[in-house]
Amino acid sequence: MIKITLDKEKCIGCGSCESVCPQCWKVSAEGKAEFLGSATGEVKEIGCNQEAADVCPAQCIHIYK
Repeated sequence: MIKITLDKEKCIGCGSCESVCPQCWKVSAEGKAEFLGSATGEVKEIGCNQEAADVCPAQCIHIYK
């Protein structure tokens, strides 16, 4: 399994994760990114999440393989 975490305190709410991976990320009403995947952050396939982590200017999306 692949684990995806988000450091919400570092998130600047720019929406870059949502723009490259809208099926897994959105900017919430509070102006922070929100992972739409599993509640535990575990996924079987990384999909576009790696691109979301790579384009994040705050580098607050972390992927553990």
